[in-house]
Amino acid sequence: MQTALISGAGVAGTAAAYWLDRFGWRVTMLERAETLRTTGQNVDVRGAGRDVIRRMGLDDRIAASGTGEVGTRFVDARGRTVAEFPAGTGDSDGATAEREILRAQLVAALDDVLPDRVEHRFGDAITAVGQHGDRVEVTFQHGRPQSFDILVIAEGIRSDTRDLVLPGRVHIRDLGQYIAYGAIPRLDRDDRWWNWLPAGRGRAVMLRPDNLGTTRASLAFLAPPEGLERLEPDRQIARLREVFADHPGPARRILDALAGDHGDFYLDRVAQVRLPSWTSGRIAVVGDAAYCPSPISGMGTSLALTGGYILAGELATWRDHRDALRRYEERMRPYVAKAQQLPPGAPRLANPRTRAGVALFNTGLRLAASRPARALGGRLFTPPAESIDLPDYGLIRHG
Repeated sequence: MQTALISGAGVAGTAAAYWLDRFGWRVTMLERAETLRTTGQNVDVRGAGRDVIRRMGLDDRIAASGTGEVGTRFVDARGRTVAEFPAGTGDSDGATAEREILRAQLVAALDDVLPDRVEHRFGDAITAVGQHGDRVEVTFQHGRPQSFDILVIAEGIRSDTRDLVLPGRVHIRDLGQYIAYGAIPRLDRDDRWWNWLPAGRGRAVMLRPDNLGTTRASLAFLAPPEGLERLEPDRQIARLREVFADHPGPARRILDALAGDHGDFYLDRVAQVRLPSWTSGRIAVVGDAAYCPSPISGMGTSLALTGGYILAGELATWRDHRDALRRYEERMRPYVAKAQQLPPGAPRLANPRTRAGVALFNTGLRLAASRPARALGGRLFTPPAESIDLPDYGLIRHG
């Protein structure tokens, strides 16, 4: 029986583990955290990603665990509606997908369908990797070294393991924006819409519903890199207070709540990952570590699910790992390229700096939300989630 080590127990890693096990591999999952990560915000399951979920028998569970978001509503500084875009009713359409779920609940659902024979190793990390003949030799932070037939790196955008095995190859394309996320107490006036306030000076304030009795909040602003993502939460929140100091109302509410309870709070730089190759010998990179399209693309989860499925399927199909990993790249490259092709000017266009820019942006939103525009089948907020033919790989059960 062939063996695989998967580093990263997120969406991509868990999807790859499920399918490799289905195809008869012995799988070990490695996660730096002590448990499955319970943080994270709303994610979309779209297009090919939703098809993968169906094939795992999880579509009904994902639907039942949805956030209840009914669509995206842009508002002005007084809270008045500028434009509304209802949630999609199919696999891919709309800024709010038909399958909208908190990341932690999606990962938990994926993990729940893994059989007990898939080994979980929490609180550990890879410190060295060597390839010798037909094996990958892995040294861990804790425990003895082991060898595997394949190593799958399914970590985040700043993956240490990827940088260890592919030094100097990754290009992080910076998109000029910070986004901070957190969960805050829900108020009676909070509704089921994704309320998006363009706040001028390149800023945005967003409130979204969840299914846990809290409200998901985001603060975004355009800025050059300043290392903010590496600071402690208290210092990050202090910087956010400076950025939003002249903006009362929802921004102040968010920051006051986050200062009292960091909870789900995290802040990151908006960026994409570009790699000339996602494989090296018997090592493959999948998900955000390989091809993060950025949060503003709406495609990260779909790429993670699809990439994990296709990688496993190709490894199960080809006797030679070189053929399998080559086909993984050939199938995924066009899909990733479309996902990473953001609208011209993004994210600057959606975060105007001046009052005139905000007014012009709102005018464009009203036109896009009008009946004539919808009648023409406008797809302003619809990512290219279906732009790949998903192989079935026979869907053979093993054990």
